[in-house]
Amino acid sequence: MPGRSATIKEVAEAAEVSVGTVSNVLNRPNVVSDETRLRVLDAIDRLGFVRNAGASLLRGGRARTIGLITLDIRNPFFTELARGVEDAVRELGYLLILCNADEDRAQEKRYLEVLEEQRVNGVLISPVNERDNSLQWLRDRGTAVVLLGRERRNFCSVRVDDVSGGELAADHLLDLGHRRLAFVTAPLAIPQYHERLTGVRRALARRGLSDDACDVVEVGSLGTAVEGRAASDILVDNHPEVTGVVCGNDLLALGLIAGLVRRGTRVPDDISVVGYDDIELAQQSPLPLTTIRQPKQELGRIATNLLIDEGQRGAAHAHQQIVFQPDLVVRDTTSRLRPVARRRAGRR
Repeated sequence: MPGRSATIKEVAEAAEVSVGTVSNVLNRPNVVSDETRLRVLDAIDRLGFVRNAGASLLRGGRARTIGLITLDIRNPFFTELARGVEDAVRELGYLLILCNADEDRAQEKRYLEVLEEQRVNGVLISPVNERDNSLQWLRDRGTAVVLLGRERRNFCSVRVDDVSGGELAADHLLDLGHRRLAFVTAPLAIPQYHERLTGVRRALARRGLSDDACDVVEVGSLGTAVEGRAASDILVDNHPEVTGVVCGNDLLALGLIAGLVRRGTRVPDDISVVGYDDIELAQQSPLPLTTIRQPKQELGRIATNLLIDEGQRGAAHAHQQIVFQPDLVVRDTTSRLRPVARRRAGRR
């Protein structure tokens, strides 16, 4: 049809179905039989039909888009999670709008307002504050919401058991003979980091050790490599007895190792270091990092499927709280405690 796009009525006639059935294929494919759906899709392909998203929105519909609001896109964990979301969105025929809250509540709220203005089907979010009323406001206006890394009653959520992850990290160091640990972390006000510390302390308690066996070094605000590097000076100068470190994420761990090396401390001969997340750089760094692996892309895919299902089924959707178990990945930054583990405080 040169010069113009086919209409939805022409698609219906070509597929020998009603206009309403074509609309269902475009907006609620789960209510159409596979045979009918394939016939409509074939007609769409043959006629070169392009849906009019603007007209759909004017009729009170929603765009075939979803929003993803991350805490900090500079952290490769969120980049890899976003890839999982993107893969699922593409397979389902939706588009993705990526937003970076940068740990800022005001910025997060503004993004929620913009996504609602765009009439997205749903929002995936790692909220700065999971108790913020903005999420319920969004749900009340008909936008599906799935939480990433958080749980909240009457919301779908997908997360990793971070308490278990902290236990795995600490158990690994304790099994290697380390009895004086440190936990290097971004602010513990961020629930994931607090839960990881809880796991470390549980591991200590099972061995008959007190919380005092793990020094907490809280740095920065975003858990970056620069902040991890700053933590190395704190460890060398103020905690010389520590021989094993659990970091709140991989960026902190990689920055910490760089700083320790700069100070003349050998990893893992003098200090063993465990990260958290298993970002791609953890394996590719000059000294591959022992870490706790989160299934980042799988988290993104599952969360997206839950979001689309809620958007399509509405009140019939059953909310789910899905919890993945993390895994320990042992590489080159941890080793058994030597009889005398010393750190050399070199030049800055």
